[in-house]
Amino acid sequence: MPQASAGVSFDRTQPGGDASERNSSRTASVTLNQVLVDVARLSQLHVAQSQAEAQDDLLRAAEQALCARVARAYFDVLTADDAVRQVEANEDAYRQQVEQSDQRFRNGLTAQVDVEQARAYHAAARAASIEARQARDEAREALSEITGQPAPALNRLQDELPMAPPAPADPQAWVDDALLHNPSLSAQRHVVEAAGQDIATARAGHLPTLSANLGVGRAAAWPTPASNTDGRNVASVGIVLNVPLFAGGATQSRLRQALHQQDAARDDYELRRRRVARETLEQYRSIAAGIGRIEATRAAVESAGRALASTRIGQELGTQTMTDLLLAIQTQASAQAAYSQARHQFVLSRLLLLQAAGRIDEADLAAVNTLLKQEIP
Repeated sequence: MPQASAGVSFDRTQPGGDASERNSSRTASVTLNQVLVDVARLSQLHVAQSQAEAQDDLLRAAEQALCARVARAYFDVLTADDAVRQVEANEDAYRQQVEQSDQRFRNGLTAQVDVEQARAYHAAARAASIEARQARDEAREALSEITGQPAPALNRLQDELPMAPPAPADPQAWVDDALLHNPSLSAQRHVVEAAGQDIATARAGHLPTLSANLGVGRAAAWPTPASNTDGRNVASVGIVLNVPLFAGGATQSRLRQALHQQDAARDDYELRRRRVARETLEQYRSIAAGIGRIEATRAAVESAGRALASTRIGQELGTQTMTDLLLAIQTQASAQAAYSQARHQFVLSRLLLLQAAGRIDEADLAAVNTLLKQEIP
């Protein structure tokens, strides 16, 4: 783009201190300059364009990261809520065992050690309940920090989840897609491009520049104030060729700096490319493993429930000890916790896979929202 400037000056000289030789002048001018050939400026324009594209990609990456953060924080709350319910149920079950064992001890049907063992498990369950409630409160605060709204009650996952594997069912296809569309990787790619243009800018410091100048003005000069004249108009048109000869080594220094910065940008890009590929594969495998994990933990919950019921009967009949019953209660609680975590991680892994591939948006969160049905009181 052309550049325009205006200037006004007034000068007065008095050689030898003699007032009779006083000279005065005034000048007003407008100058227009248009660069015709300047490789450095053209390279700087390309640098700015690459940097702007990198910032656009970083903004898109931040938006996608926000979607993933909201989902992760939400499911952290759901997992913490499930944990509170499980430890509270555990605590209640152990409390009942304390009461029953104490009554049986009073009736001479059990030993004191069974009472103390039940009390120990109950005390541990109470401590676990306190920790679980604290973790739930912290998870809710973390979600509120992101949303800016309190989270007193959330919707739970429905019992049946869609268990289909990722489509396409080829992990390398997901990696290729992520390397092409991941916004953070794309931003770093533009940074490498900008670094290359910085090298071109530095090398252009050795090249001549060509520009055109157009100037118009009005100048007046007079020996004394009494002889003040209206002056005369002045116009000039010219082509300026500037050939750099020596800059004290500054151009070479800028070139070496630009080369090192390009090497650093390329290293950062390669590191980020490997990280994106690894994270994409991890989330893909997490989904595939999550299907089997949900099925296994569901079966574990069902088996633990049946085992607990059988152990209760056996303990009443005298074929199972108090230790067996307490361990059965603990096993059921552990199975329920693993099942809850597996369900939440499975849904979250789907979103994280989309984030790695650069696809996640609000529509994906809305799709997950359709799986949330039951409200937590």
